[in-house]
Amino acid sequence: MQLYVIGVNHTTAPIQIREHVAFNSDRLAGALRELTLHDAAEASILSTCNRTELYCSTDNPQKPLNWLSQYHKLDKDAIQPYIYTLPNDEAVKHAFRVASGLDSMVLGEPQILGQFKQSVKIAQEAGTLGTLLHKLFQRTFEVAKEVRTNTDIGANSVSMSAAAVKLAQRIFGSISEQKVLFIGAGEMIELCADHFAAQKPKQMTIANRTLERGAALAEKIGGEAILLQDLPAHFADYDIVISCTASQLPIVGLGMVERAVKARRHRPIFMVDLGVPRDVESEVKDLDDVFLYTVDDLAQVVQEGLGNRQQAAADAERIIASRVEHFMQWLKKRDGIPTIKALRDQAENTRQVELDKALKLIQKGESPEKALEILSNALTNKFLHAPSHALNQSHGEEHTRLEQTLRQIYQINL
Repeated sequence: MQLYVIGVNHTTAPIQIREHVAFNSDRLAGALRELTLHDAAEASILSTCNRTELYCSTDNPQKPLNWLSQYHKLDKDAIQPYIYTLPNDEAVKHAFRVASGLDSMVLGEPQILGQFKQSVKIAQEAGTLGTLLHKLFQRTFEVAKEVRTNTDIGANSVSMSAAAVKLAQRIFGSISEQKVLFIGAGEMIELCADHFAAQKPKQMTIANRTLERGAALAEKIGGEAILLQDLPAHFADYDIVISCTASQLPIVGLGMVERAVKARRHRPIFMVDLGVPRDVESEVKDLDDVFLYTVDDLAQVVQEGLGNRQQAAADAERIIASRVEHFMQWLKKRDGIPTIKALRDQAENTRQVELDKALKLIQKGESPEKALEILSNALTNKFLHAPSHALNQSHGEEHTRLEQTLRQIYQINL
């Protein structure tokens, strides 16, 4: 079994591809158990708006890839060009970089670490983590903490939420006279709501499937809550719409937005769709007076301040390179465990056989001293027979190498 990361992210696949391989968090545990049933010995899945990645211990990386395409009912050839498959040390380095914010659309953003930890927690609860992945993720989070502590990677970082505010300000100038609608009540919406609330908009509303969760967030930001099912009746009231749900189908359809534009008499609507899969039908972007942005469209804005973090990124890469080397040393030592176990089992069997012989000698009347002498001689001869025989049978360079190895193992100084 080897370690692999198999996935797509914002650098290899557009949102039109990423949304088709995304996983709903409610179904993630079941998907993991299905994956490890035949196609991987261990597995964890990280699925965010910017990436879907399978972290696997498997003998063949094609198995998890086949499972991914079958699970989402996709043609494997259609997604293959966007997939990256990273083995062993490359997989370790990738995990460290992702958790440290070096592989994010927003360089240094901290949110990915929490998402990573949550994905590992789900895998632990699903029972799909073994020794290898458990150790990998333990080291991953340690490295991420070290990078955050010892570099300025997070300094001057422009988050997706801040980017959404900046874009809204470019369109409306000031947000203080605008009405803002948030669709969903998850972590990303909460972050966005905090950023928009700081601009003191005219009104803020949370639309959610359950009124209780929506009302809790609305109270925090000084807004109000409505049910998602009532959205069509209120949609035209809002100038700014931010959406991020776990829905597998669009929440905001073309017809709903067309009716809103007409009711608003062509006053502009600014929309940010942070959902993957997308919450807003893609055709909406073609409507006049509608400014629709997806997570990919925010890339230019979030790059602001990137230069200030480039040196910190270089420092972080050096830390990660060192920690990857340490992890791979652990992994190589782990490969030797079966040999060590077999060696110890063999020695224990030999010890037990000779001990039984010594006890029988004592039972027959032999003195303990004599029995112990026979026992010690027998153990010494048997433990040294194999290396002595191998050395005697070797010749030339093989003999020299074997002799040096035995001196090192037995710490012999001549």
